[in-house]
Amino acid sequence: MLSVTIICVGKLKERYLTDACAEYAKRLSAFCKLTITELSEVRLPDSPSDAEIAKALEKEGEMILSKIPKDAYVIPMCIEGKMISSPALSEKMTEISLSGKNRIVFIIGSSCGLSDTVKARGDFKLSISPMTFPHQLARVMLLEQIYRGFMIAAGNKYHK
Repeated sequence: MLSVTIICVGKLKERYLTDACAEYAKRLSAFCKLTITELSEVRLPDSPSDAEIAKALEKEGEMILSKIPKDAYVIPMCIEGKMISSPALSEKMTEISLSGKNRIVFIIGSSCGLSDTVKARGDFKLSISPMTFPHQLARVMLLEQIYRGFMIAAGNKYHK
């Protein structure tokens, strides 16, 4: 069974978001072994300088990189990533599993993003949308798209 890990910087604070994530985690259990790893966000002052943000991203990046299994296919979520359709994500996940990789790791950084070292570790950079969404919503959106991808691959009517 394919192992899917989501490494996220920051914790979900709203109940409706944790409930949505729990629902998708339950649905995904039929298709993969899902792990969600939450890492603490490095605290920044109210008006951080570019240097303070860069230093925080590097610290977060070190934490993220330490959690990635060596043999994983890594997909960092970043603004400069490629935007793809749901069927294309489904095809990508299928292609990864057929290539002999049994672990996919998606990475969601903090509200400041991801360090360059984390992005460089990525095998495929993915962007959810050109629109701006609340940072915590990204996890729910990603889980839904992963679930949709498995449903498309299974030929299920969930995807219309």
